[in-house]
Amino acid sequence: MVTRRVITGRSQEPRRRFAEEVRRLRAQQGVTLRQVGERLGWDPSLFGKLEKGETVGGPEVVQALDTYYGTPGLLLALWELAVGDQTQFRERYRRYMALEAEATSLWHFAVSVLPGLLQSPDYAMELLVAGGLEGDELDQQAEARMSRRELLEGDSAPPFRTILSEAVLRTPMREAGEWRTQLEYLLEVGERPKVAMQVLPFSAGIHGLTNATVMFLRLPGGNTVAYTENGYRGELIEESSAVEHLQRAYDAMRDLALSPAESRKFILRILEEVPCDPSS
Repeated sequence: MVTRRVITGRSQEPRRRFAEEVRRLRAQQGVTLRQVGERLGWDPSLFGKLEKGETVGGPEVVQALDTYYGTPGLLLALWELAVGDQTQFRERYRRYMALEAEATSLWHFAVSVLPGLLQSPDYAMELLVAGGLEGDELDQQAEARMSRRELLEGDSAPPFRTILSEAVLRTPMREAGEWRTQLEYLLEVGERPKVAMQVLPFSAGIHGLTNATVMFLRLPGGNTVAYTENGYRGELIEESSAVEHLQRAYDAMRDLALSPAESRKFILRILEEVPCDPSS
């Protein structure tokens, strides 16, 4: 078992302290950068840059390292110190990530953009660029977001239901070809046996979640938590009465949504409206 170090307020600069700990943990495990990269699904050069202090990476990369090295929360805590006030990755989102990994089922509603679990690489990149990311941080966050799609893959994937507002499907990407690829990926994911995908048309009108993107996580003990977010912040909700209130709104909204079969036809119609590349 890896011994956890106590995080102190020593004079070491937080970014250097983070890099040192990442190096120390790999040396203690006796693995190479290539082995770490192959196990976690990122380019080994990313972990080399982390160890040299050239980058601090993104939260999902660091969480994966915490899991790999058996140091739950240690590297994430150091990472938060290293990035300081630049981070929006606070305690509630850290807890949400941990709960998502152990959830036995997930229900989701998207107001304006596709959830990370359903994004193509180009869609994720365009969304992150619109959010102001650039350079190495942009590449790392895009790669990290793609890695999360594995949650819905394989026999061990939890059941996942998503309801997409029509606004999500009426907001195309800049490049028609990339938007076609994204819609085709949606259709592919929607065919998986544990995925239910529905569309909430504009004709449904105003409903209880008109202004909220929300994810419900059912946990192994049987209780459910919710995570609501917008483009600037998120909130983990665990208090049972508040979660039940959101669930009632979700259930009422689901009654207004198209069935999975009708929703697939709806997405196909959207796809047919996308111009084809004349060179293809």
